[in-house]
Amino acid sequence: MTAIELRPCVAAEHAPAILAIFNDAIAHSTALYEYQPRTLETMANWFATKQAGGYPVIGAFDAAGQLLGFASWGPFRAYPAFKYTVEHSVYVHQDHRGRGIGRQLLTELLRQAEARDEVHALIAAIDMQNPGSIALHESLGFQHAGTLPQVGFKFGRWLDLGFWQRTLPTPHQPVDG
Repeated sequence: MTAIELRPCVAAEHAPAILAIFNDAIAHSTALYEYQPRTLETMANWFATKQAGGYPVIGAFDAAGQLLGFASWGPFRAYPAFKYTVEHSVYVHQDHRGRGIGRQLLTELLRQAEARDEVHALIAAIDMQNPGSIALHESLGFQHAGTLPQVGFKFGRWLDLGFWQRTLPTPHQPVDG
């Protein structure tokens, strides 16, 4: 496992590195069902949304301070009754995959979710042709909750989107409204 430091990402400092990771995933994978590269303006809005919602953006950094990957969560659906459910994502730079960085980031997301006492379910939306992400999530206790067949189209083929869920014992005192 690569020795890394996990710490919050800061918009002005880390947006270009996160943008590069996102855009690589858009151009070369089905990790994101997007066609066009994102821009720095898109990243500014992304960070503003994360900050406004109080959502974490955790970076994995090497000893030289290079961003190797990041993880975050946001709302699962925009209805009030889903307030204890989040959809998360984990992305690792193409040159650093397979070294345990994704596991460290996802483990930290789980730790923060329980510590905040405001998350009950974490949802991962994973392309069914991404065995690495599926294996990572299952190894950390996520269970397959369903698949939506042929809901995306990218690289000239239909894509099936699977959902994995991990339910936490938090929050300790959930309330309606």
